[in-house]
Amino acid sequence: MSARVVAVCISRNKGERKTPVAGVELQENHGIAGDAHAGDWHRQVSLLAKESIDKMRALGLDVDSGDFAENITTEGIDLPALPVGARLTVGETLLEVTQIGKECHTRCAIYYQAGDCVMPKEGIFARVLRGGAVKPGDVIVRVP
Repeated sequence: MSARVVAVCISRNKGERKTPVAGVELQENHGIAGDAHAGDWHRQVSLLAKESIDKMRALGLDVDSGDFAENITTEGIDLPALPVGARLTVGETLLEVTQIGKECHTRCAIYYQAGDCVMPKEGIFARVLRGGAVKPGDVIVRVP
């Protein structure tokens, strides 16, 4: 099975769950148009695997795409195994992995519900090298 986009999500403010939408427009060196995390920095777009969300579901949590504040939910690709600098085509776009995981300075609601959260260990961040549209069903390919 090829890797693909399961969901695309945005939020107006940082620190809140993101809402799944029908599609997003990624802007070069910026991120997703209208998303709180877009800007001129290294964490323009966040990705988390559906497989990671399923781990939290297995712990009894009622969670879905966007609940970990990720922009793009993926399936069929081992995100945390990608090295920093890896490049991915996602739909029309080209992303470069800039960070694996993140330090959570404050415990989120997910952490308090489950005693753990997958985003700090399994979420990844990328910057947008080539903009374009991304929607659920789009194929994800690692560029050599």
